[in-house]
Amino acid sequence: MNIAIISTSSRSNSNTLRFTKFLKNVLNESGEHAVSLVNFERYDIPYVGQGSVDKDNLTPFQQELIGAWSTADLIIFAAPEYNWTAPPQATNTIHQLGGPAFKHLFDNKTFAMAGVSNGRGGRQPALDMTTVVNKIISFTNCYSVISPKLYESHETPANLDADGNFVGHEVYDRTVRAFVEYTLNVAQRWGQPSLVDMK
Repeated sequence: MNIAIISTSSRSNSNTLRFTKFLKNVLNESGEHAVSLVNFERYDIPYVGQGSVDKDNLTPFQQELIGAWSTADLIIFAAPEYNWTAPPQATNTIHQLGGPAFKHLFDNKTFAMAGVSNGRGGRQPALDMTTVVNKIISFTNCYSVISPKLYESHETPANLDADGNFVGHEVYDRTVRAFVEYTLNVAQRWGQPSLVDMK
Protein backbone atom coordinates (compact mmCIF):
# COMPACT_ATOMS: atom_id res chain seq x y z
CA MET A 1 0.00 0.00 0.00
CA ASN A 2 1.19 3.52 -0.77
CA ILE A 3 0.85 5.74 2.28
CA ALA A 4 1.41 9.50 2.62
CA ILE A 5 1.83 10.99 6.09
CA ILE A 6 1.38 14.75 6.17
CA SER A 7 2.76 16.75 9.10
CA THR A 8 0.81 20.02 9.01
CA SER A 9 2.89 22.05 11.47
CA SER A 10 5.08 24.71 9.88
CA ARG A 11 7.29 24.96 12.98
CA SER A 12 10.80 23.53 12.83
CA ASN A 13 11.27 20.30 14.79
CA SER A 14 7.64 20.35 15.88
CA ASN A 15 5.86 17.81 18.05
CA THR A 16 3.78 16.96 15.00
CA LEU A 17 6.92 16.06 13.09
CA ARG A 18 8.04 13.85 15.99
CA PHE A 19 4.72 12.04 15.86
CA THR A 20 4.74 11.57 12.09
CA LYS A 21 8.31 10.24 12.17
CA PHE A 22 7.24 7.67 14.76
CA LEU A 23 4.17 6.80 12.69
CA LYS A 24 6.37 6.28 9.64
CA ASN A 25 8.70 4.01 11.65
CA VAL A 26 5.76 1.89 12.84
CA LEU A 27 4.33 1.60 9.33
CA ASN A 28 7.72 0.62 7.91
CA GLU A 29 8.24 -2.24 10.36
CA SER A 30 6.35 -4.74 8.24
CA GLY A 31 8.16 -3.82 5.03
CA GLU A 32 4.85 -4.11 3.19
CA HIS A 33 4.18 -0.43 2.53
CA ALA A 34 5.73 2.47 0.63
CA VAL A 35 5.56 5.34 3.11
CA SER A 36 6.32 8.99 2.40
CA LEU A 37 6.38 11.86 4.89
CA VAL A 38 5.60 15.44 3.87
CA ASN A 39 6.63 18.16 6.31
CA PHE A 40 4.97 21.60 6.26
CA GLU A 41 8.12 23.49 7.34
CA ARG A 42 8.48 24.81 3.76
CA TYR A 43 4.74 25.50 3.42
CA ASP A 44 4.04 28.06 0.70
CA ILE A 45 0.43 27.53 -0.39
CA PRO A 46 -1.24 30.95 -0.63
CA TYR A 47 -4.13 31.57 1.69
CA VAL A 48 -7.66 31.66 0.31
CA GLY A 49 -8.32 35.11 -1.10
CA GLN A 50 -4.62 35.84 -1.59
CA GLY A 51 -3.87 33.52 -4.50
CA SER A 52 -4.31 29.97 -5.71
CA VAL A 53 -2.29 26.88 -6.57
CA ASP A 54 -1.37 26.70 -10.27
CA LYS A 55 -1.15 23.04 -11.26
CA ASP A 56 1.19 23.93 -14.14
CA ASN A 57 3.58 25.97 -11.98
CA LEU A 58 3.98 24.14 -8.70
CA THR A 59 6.67 25.11 -6.21
CA PRO A 60 9.02 22.36 -4.93
CA PHE A 61 6.96 22.05 -1.73
CA GLN A 62 3.70 21.86 -3.67
CA GLN A 63 5.18 19.23 -6.00
CA GLU A 64 6.26 17.13 -3.02
CA LEU A 65 2.89 17.39 -1.28
CA ILE A 66 0.71 16.80 -4.33
CA GLY A 67 2.99 14.07 -5.69
CA ALA A 68 2.92 12.07 -2.44
CA TRP A 69 -0.81 12.60 -2.00
CA SER A 70 -1.64 11.69 -5.62
CA THR A 71 0.04 8.29 -5.50
CA ALA A 72 -1.13 7.37 -2.00
CA ASP A 73 -3.92 4.94 -1.24
CA LEU A 74 -3.96 6.12 2.37
CA ILE A 75 -3.33 9.69 3.53
CA ILE A 76 -2.78 10.38 7.22
CA PHE A 77 -3.01 14.01 8.31
CA ALA A 78 -1.40 14.96 11.62
CA ALA A 79 -2.37 18.39 12.90
CA PRO A 80 -1.12 20.25 15.97
CA GLU A 81 -3.64 21.78 18.30
CA TYR A 82 -3.44 25.58 18.23
CA ASN A 83 -5.97 27.33 20.46
CA TRP A 84 -8.24 24.27 20.38
CA THR A 85 -8.36 23.96 16.61
CA ALA A 86 -6.32 22.88 13.59
CA PRO A 87 -3.62 25.22 12.25
CA PRO A 88 -4.63 27.47 9.33
CA GLN A 89 -2.07 25.81 7.03
CA ALA A 90 -3.89 22.47 7.37
CA THR A 91 -7.39 23.67 6.55
CA ASN A 92 -6.16 26.15 3.93
CA THR A 93 -4.48 23.28 2.08
CA ILE A 94 -7.78 21.42 1.84
CA HIS A 95 -9.65 24.54 0.70
CA GLN A 96 -7.05 25.39 -1.95
CA LEU A 97 -6.78 21.87 -3.36
CA GLY A 98 -10.48 21.04 -3.08
CA GLY A 99 -11.45 22.17 -6.59
CA PRO A 100 -11.64 20.68 -10.07
CA ALA A 101 -7.90 20.96 -10.83
CA PHE A 102 -6.99 18.70 -7.91
CA LYS A 103 -10.15 16.64 -7.59
CA HIS A 104 -8.16 13.43 -7.99
CA LEU A 105 -6.60 14.02 -4.57
CA PHE A 106 -9.96 13.26 -2.97
CA ASP A 107 -11.05 10.31 -5.12
CA ASN A 108 -10.57 6.62 -4.27
CA LYS A 109 -8.56 7.39 -1.14
CA THR A 110 -8.67 6.54 2.52
CA PHE A 111 -7.96 9.36 4.96
CA ALA A 112 -7.10 9.21 8.64
CA MET A 113 -6.65 12.02 11.14
CA ALA A 114 -4.48 12.57 14.19
CA GLY A 115 -4.19 15.55 16.49
CA VAL A 116 -0.98 16.39 18.34
CA SER A 117 -0.49 18.15 21.67
CA ASN A 118 2.32 18.72 24.13
CA GLY A 119 -0.26 18.24 26.90
CA ARG A 120 -3.61 16.53 27.01
CA GLY A 121 -5.24 17.45 23.72
CA GLY A 122 -5.38 16.81 20.01
CA ARG A 123 -8.95 15.72 19.46
CA GLN A 124 -10.31 18.99 18.10
CA PRO A 125 -7.84 19.46 15.21
CA ALA A 126 -8.47 15.88 14.13
CA LEU A 127 -12.22 16.50 14.19
CA ASP A 128 -11.81 19.79 12.30
CA MET A 129 -9.78 18.09 9.58
CA THR A 130 -12.33 15.29 9.35
CA THR A 131 -15.11 17.83 8.79
CA VAL A 132 -13.38 19.82 6.06
CA VAL A 133 -12.01 16.81 4.16
CA ASN A 134 -15.37 15.05 4.29
CA LYS A 135 -17.06 18.18 2.94
CA ILE A 136 -14.66 18.36 -0.01
CA ILE A 137 -15.17 14.66 -0.80
CA SER A 138 -18.92 15.29 -0.89
CA PHE A 139 -18.72 18.61 -2.76
CA THR A 140 -16.50 17.17 -5.52
CA ASN A 141 -18.69 14.05 -5.78
CA CYS A 142 -15.70 11.81 -5.09
CA TYR A 143 -15.62 8.36 -3.54
CA SER A 144 -13.32 8.22 -0.57
CA VAL A 145 -13.62 7.33 3.09
CA ILE A 146 -12.31 8.86 6.30
CA SER A 147 -11.43 6.34 8.98
CA PRO A 148 -13.63 6.88 12.05
CA LYS A 149 -10.79 6.21 14.49
CA LEU A 150 -8.91 9.40 15.40
CA TYR A 151 -5.64 9.48 17.29
CA GLU A 152 -4.85 12.00 20.01
CA SER A 153 -1.13 12.28 20.64
CA HIS A 154 -1.01 13.41 24.27
CA GLU A 155 2.18 14.67 25.93
CA THR A 156 4.06 14.09 22.70
CA PRO A 157 7.54 15.36 23.75
CA ALA A 158 7.43 13.12 26.83
CA ASN A 159 6.80 10.06 24.66
CA LEU A 160 8.88 10.72 21.52
CA ASP A 161 12.32 12.21 20.98
CA ALA A 162 13.17 14.66 18.18
CA ASP A 163 13.83 11.80 15.75
CA GLY A 164 10.50 10.14 16.41
CA ASN A 165 11.89 7.39 18.60
CA PHE A 166 9.61 6.08 21.33
CA VAL A 167 10.88 6.98 24.81
CA GLY A 168 7.71 7.18 26.89
CA HIS A 169 4.87 5.23 28.46
CA GLU A 170 3.90 1.88 26.98
CA VAL A 171 0.29 3.01 26.66
CA TYR A 172 1.36 5.59 24.07
CA ASP A 173 3.16 3.00 21.95
CA ARG A 174 0.28 0.54 22.25
CA THR A 175 -2.41 3.05 21.28
CA VAL A 176 -0.46 4.36 18.27
CA ARG A 177 -0.09 0.79 17.02
CA ALA A 178 -3.81 0.17 17.54
CA PHE A 179 -4.55 3.30 15.50
CA VAL A 180 -2.23 2.11 12.72
CA GLU A 181 -3.75 -1.38 12.64
CA TYR A 182 -7.31 -0.05 12.52
CA THR A 183 -6.45 2.51 9.85
CA LEU A 184 -4.75 -0.07 7.64
CA ASN A 185 -7.74 -2.39 7.97
CA VAL A 186 -10.12 0.37 6.88
CA ALA A 187 -7.86 1.25 3.93
CA GLN A 188 -7.59 -2.38 2.85
CA ARG A 189 -11.34 -2.89 3.01
CA TRP A 190 -12.03 0.32 1.12
CA GLY A 191 -9.50 -0.69 -1.51
CA GLN A 192 -11.30 -3.93 -2.37
CA PRO A 193 -13.15 -3.96 -5.71
CA SER A 194 -16.68 -2.67 -5.25
CA LEU A 195 -19.79 -4.26 -6.75
CA VAL A 196 -19.89 -1.41 -9.27
CA ASP A 197 -16.29 -2.08 -10.31
CA MET A 198 -17.00 -5.80 -10.74
CA LYS A 199 -19.94 -5.35 -13.12
